[in-house]
Amino acid sequence: MLKARIAVFVSGGGTNLQALLDAEKEGKLPSGEIALVVSNKPDVYALERASAAGVEGVVLHKKILGQEAFEKQLIALLEEKKIDLIVLAGFLAILSEDFVKRYPRRIINIHPSLIPSFCGDGYYGLRVHEEALKKGVKVTGATVHFVNEITDGGEILLQKAVNIPEGIDASGLQKLVMEEAEWLLLPAAAEQVSREIVRKRNET
Repeated sequence: MLKARIAVFVSGGGTNLQALLDAEKEGKLPSGEIALVVSNKPDVYALERASAAGVEGVVLHKKILGQEAFEKQLIALLEEKKIDLIVLAGFLAILSEDFVKRYPRRIINIHPSLIPSFCGDGYYGLRVHEEALKKGVKVTGATVHFVNEITDGGEILLQKAVNIPEGIDASGLQKLVMEEAEWLLLPAAAEQVSREIVRKRNET
């Protein structure tokens, strides 16, 4: 079977990338293969994780290139590597509407809340968990969704709820949501979409 080729976009430590790499190694991503890791920042630990797994890592400096040149190079790279699916795993660079529309149902993102709660512009990283605690919600979680031109606005693929323990702080909650939801959901969603890509390819 020709697997779906996956590019993972990162901006930091790459814990969700590691969850994907581990899932592939354990046979939990049978329909997909991680073929490329793209970072918008140099010297991030995610690139070391890619290297350790034998996956090519590429840095594209969005700040230096500017949006248009950044995306032009990105598209050329994705085409060169014959990428079928893009997974945003803690990728903090904004992608333009034109870029997103180029890959309908081919870009997925993990968000650390139960969308539609605590999502949209400005809601990323620790802020999501700080707002959840401030609001006093008892249950949070994570969501994997398709990416469209609206921030966190695409069709939901998978969600998992996480109970919020008494007295936990935002960084503790961030870790808990990663362990109990994000690291399970993202590989499962990547496999779900990869399987669909392979099925459609075999039908044509």
